Amino acid sequence: QVHLVESGGGSVQSGGSLRLSCGVDRNIFDFNAMGWYRQAPGKQRELVASINVGGRTDYADSVQGRFSISRDNAQNTVALQMHTLKPADTAIYYCFARLLRSSTWGPGTQVTVTV
Repeated sequence: QVHLVESGGGSVQSGGSLRLSCGVDRNIFDFNAMGWYRQAPGKQRELVASINVGGRTDYADSVQGRFSISRDNAQNTVALQMHTLKPADTAIYYCFARLLRSSTWGPGTQVTVTV
């Protein structure tokens, strides 16, 4: 069974930055893709950013240019660097690892952006 652990959430003022990290207990190249979803209160979970095994990255339009996803192959971690945070970015952020059609999720980490 795959285990993911997120870290780096917290509270920050609008315009600030946070860095999330996700560690997996396997080689990250075992997965087709890894990345982050988020879910705000009363809203559906949405894809924020992903990175596939080939290194291609994808971002939600709402975070394009502000967020950056990267991976550390040696540490088996994926990071999400978030800049120019807005109150609309407030959500629980979930790391995922996808193999074919199956995804594993981390427990989530809260990100709160205050005005």
